[in-house]
Amino acid sequence: MDKPLAPGLHIVATPIGNLGDLSPRAADTLRHANRILAEDTRVTVKLLAHIGAKVPMVRYDDHTSDAERDRIVDRLGEESIALVSDAGTPLISDPGYKLVRAARAAGHAVHTVPGPSAAIAALTLAGLPTHRFLFLGFLPAKAKARSDVIAEVASVRASLVLYESGPRLGDTLQALAAQLGGRDAAIAREITKLHEECVTGTLQEIAQRYAQAAPKGEIVIVVGPPAEAQAIGDDELDDALDEALARLSPSRAAAEVATRLDVPRKRAYARALERSR
Repeated sequence: MDKPLAPGLHIVATPIGNLGDLSPRAADTLRHANRILAEDTRVTVKLLAHIGAKVPMVRYDDHTSDAERDRIVDRLGEESIALVSDAGTPLISDPGYKLVRAARAAGHAVHTVPGPSAAIAALTLAGLPTHRFLFLGFLPAKAKARSDVIAEVASVRASLVLYESGPRLGDTLQALAAQLGGRDAAIAREITKLHEECVTGTLQEIAQRYAQAAPKGEIVIVVGPPAEAQAIGDDELDDALDEALARLSPSRAAAEVATRLDVPRKRAYARALERSR
């Protein structure tokens, strides 16, 4: 890059593991920026050392105040400021959209330097339908809130992409299996790194695999879309309700099963009341 970097906000995607994935344009942008906004400066300093860059850094994360964000925006008219996350594409389940919105509202230029994204990389590894997908980020940690989100998206005819940590993976997979049934799924871990792996199977199979052993590394869950709706017989409905009733009240069991099997909630609730007596 021979010319100075233009003033404005530059959103720069960085490697999710393998430093060789940093694009030449991204490296040039980081070298020539007046300053870098980093989610964790301790992480980004290693990347800068890799490309031989020494650029002032400022921490920018979910705890950055409105006042500090305003000060950053005020500089964009004269300075080139690069925004990076710890890994991957900024704003994808990472802080930044408020800054982009504020920069645009103030009339400043916003540029993107695209590159790695763990969600997209996992989709390419999973072998599941990719023509439609829904990115959910991290599910809530609390069981009730997590269950509500899963129920909300259960009928969406698209592959689901989620981020998760190792210690929470078992609980999340159990919840997905309980509410979404035997859908095909994949666990992509340590993508682009030495120990990259992608484990595939049904949700129940994968949930059982990780029930006791929490894997290390950054994890992406990909869940295939629901099967095409088919006529559900009373025996199949009753089996599903019996399993759900062991965990839930009749109303909540009926709601979960109705969503999973794509049957009228009124029918599921009537059968749930009968099974619970």
